[in-house]
Amino acid sequence: MSEEQQLSGPDLAQGIPLSDLADGGQLLGHIGGHTGGEAVLVVRRGEEVFAIGATCTHYGGPLAEGIVVGDTVRCPWHHACFSLRTGEAVKAPALNPVACYKVERQGDRITVRDIRQKLEPPKRQATGPDPVIIVGAGAAGNAAAEELRRQGYGGRILLVGPEGEVPYDRPNLSKDYLAGNAPEEWIPLHPPDFYAERHVELVKAGATAIDPRAKTVTLDDGRTLGYGVLILATGAEPIRLPIPGADRPHVHVLRSLADSRALVEKAKESRRAVIVGASFIGLEVAASLRVRNLEVTVVAPDARPLEKVLGPEIGDFIRGLHEEHGVVFKLGTKPQAIHEGEVELESGERVPADFVVLGVGVRPRVALAEKAGLALDNGVLVNEFLATSAPGVYAVGDIARWPDPWSGERIRVEHWVVAERQGQTAARNVLGHGSRFADAPFFWSQHYDVSINYVGHATKWDAVEVHGSLQDRSAVVAFRDKGRIAAVATVWRDKESLEAELAMERGDGAALERAVAG
Repeated sequence: MSEEQQLSGPDLAQGIPLSDLADGGQLLGHIGGHTGGEAVLVVRRGEEVFAIGATCTHYGGPLAEGIVVGDTVRCPWHHACFSLRTGEAVKAPALNPVACYKVERQGDRITVRDIRQKLEPPKRQATGPDPVIIVGAGAAGNAAAEELRRQGYGGRILLVGPEGEVPYDRPNLSKDYLAGNAPEEWIPLHPPDFYAERHVELVKAGATAIDPRAKTVTLDDGRTLGYGVLILATGAEPIRLPIPGADRPHVHVLRSLADSRALVEKAKESRRAVIVGASFIGLEVAASLRVRNLEVTVVAPDARPLEKVLGPEIGDFIRGLHEEHGVVFKLGTKPQAIHEGEVELESGERVPADFVVLGVGVRPRVALAEKAGLALDNGVLVNEFLATSAPGVYAVGDIARWPDPWSGERIRVEHWVVAERQGQTAARNVLGHGSRFADAPFFWSQHYDVSINYVGHATKWDAVEVHGSLQDRSAVVAFRDKGRIAAVATVWRDKESLEAELAMERGDGAALERAVAG
């Protein structure tokens, strides 16, 4: 998905004085004129000057508002990372490159010229175990397959997934797509030809068993496939409530594209919806249905939405934001039954509902790993290289529980960007790179016109500090555990979010304190 970016700054094809660009500085300009031209980001590092496309290939974020780290630039919106030298997307969530331009220097003047040769997948060569089977065609699995080819892997890649869809943009299912602001052609991560061109075999089947000793995967269509290396990326599945009526046809969950399509159709013919659970998914669904002008009631047992994850301050802010848009909350209570046309609460109150959406969380899909005897502990245990207890088997994404260097604890995180970056890391390790997964967990959540970015992982805290003003929609919120910052949430403070991520990656507590303080 992308958004048009208004062109601004100097015409770089006409050239600019080198003195306009300080060492370490960056400048937004364009080539080709203000109409029909291209936004270009120019960055100087010492005597080198780089020029790349200024629009992130993920959701169209403005790279000129991001931060430069070494010879890369990071997008302010969702923290994708691009090479200044080649335009290559080196860190998810962006998987496609930006344009890379020639920079000519004559005396004290620099000029940006034609686009350099388009990046193509490297020539395939036989490196690494063969074949690589990836079980799970979601964020992590897709990123692993892409990274294998990007690194020049020449063996077979089989991407196994039962949905019958090419890998798609799952976060959008509860956001713009459900709200009706994004057409379905934006949802696939790549067209089917992309996989055919890169010789990635899409196996539309479910895996029923894996045998690490025999190195085989058994599919639900009866086939058994042998592998050289296996990457488990089975993701998570929605939780359904054990209450009467939870299996009625008008009760929905949201995990897959098919789920979101069903909700879109239901919303077209309905007037009232009840969301059970004030989770990220539940509240994003609530916001999207309000955009469609449905009456929405959120039922949840907590005193505030998202309080367990984001604390009371952001919880109150989120509740107020949704109430401003007409959402009704029934908090501190649970549904005890779902009837045709209404939801019965524990208090006996009955809330009218043409349909119900359950947003009460997910559980990791670990059945395959468990049956195969892999070590488990609230997920599949992996080391810093994302390898499981079974030789030749990696686990990534929602199922992986890994040693986080910032917290010093084993954590499991159900976030899209984490899943993609773990898929990329596992792919490199399949090829013997020895890459430790040390990325700081990151996610974002969209509520109407407000985006919340979150870096780190805080399961508990003893202090919450708000810098700035949530009501003014400009704030940095730090979650401290025994004085140490465990996580940082931001509202429209993108640079601070990027700086917090970088500080955690580097293990730099002082830099993290500076990022939070602004």
